[in-house]
Amino acid sequence: MTANEHTVKTGGSIAPLKNVATLMMMIEALRSRMVGLPGIGVFSGDSGYGKSVAAQYAMNKTAAIYVEVRHYWRAKPLCEAILQEAGQPRPRGTVAQMMDEIIRRLGDAPNRPLIIDEADKLVDGKMIEYVRDIHETTQVPVVLIGEELLPRKLEAFERVHNRVLDWQLAQPCDLEDTAELARILCPQVEIGDDLLEDIRAKTAGRARRIATTLHEIHAWARNRGKGAVSRADYEGRIFTGETPIRRAGGRG
Repeated sequence: MTANEHTVKTGGSIAPLKNVATLMMMIEALRSRMVGLPGIGVFSGDSGYGKSVAAQYAMNKTAAIYVEVRHYWRAKPLCEAILQEAGQPRPRGTVAQMMDEIIRRLGDAPNRPLIIDEADKLVDGKMIEYVRDIHETTQVPVVLIGEELLPRKLEAFERVHNRVLDWQLAQPCDLEDTAELARILCPQVEIGDDLLEDIRAKTAGRARRIATTLHEIHAWARNRGKGAVSRADYEGRIFTGETPIRRAGGRG
C-alpha cells in the first residue's frame, strides 16, 4: 500500500485523506528508525483538520496504544489510562508502581506505537516528562498529537524536544480531499467542482466543517429531489464556524 492509499473511517465508510497518509508515514519512520535515534514524533495542526480521526485509523492499523488526554488529568489518571489501553483493566498502586508496570508492558512490545492525543494538555500540566521516561526506557515509538502551538510549547522541555525525530503539520483539506469526502458522505448527489471549492474555501479546509456541510447538502438535495447540485443551485448552509447572530427585530 502506498502512502496515498491510506484511508480514514468517515461515518462508517472509508475515505483516503492526505493527513492520514502523513501520520502513517510518520509512524513507519519511527518504527524503522536506526538504533540510537530518538523515537518521538509530533503531529500538530489547527482544530478540525482531522488529526484525531487519523490517529484512530493509525491505532487500528498498527495496534497502537491510543490515549486522549483530558484537561483535568494529572499523573495518576494518565498512568491508569495507558495501562488500561495496554491490557490492564484495573490499574492499581502509586504512580511510580504504575509507571513500572507501563514500562514492563510496553517494553515487551517495543514496535507497538504509543499515540497520545491532545498532548498539549500533558505539556500544560507538566506531565510530558512521564512520556519521555516511557520512551527512554522502552524505546517504543511515541506520537504526540496536538494543536498548532504544540511544537512551540515543547521548546520549554528541552529533554523532550531533543528526542523528537519527526515533526509534521496537519494540513487543511484541498479540493481533492473535499471531493473524496463528498464521494463518501453524499454518494447519491453529484456535487459540482465549483460548489466543492466554495465549501473548501469557506470552511478553511477543516474536515469536520466540510463533513457537516456535506450532510446539509445531502438533506437539501434529497428534500428537493435533486441528483446534482452546483454552486448556482445550492441555497443551503455552509458551516464556516462563524457564530450565528440574530438580526435586529427578526429571526437569526
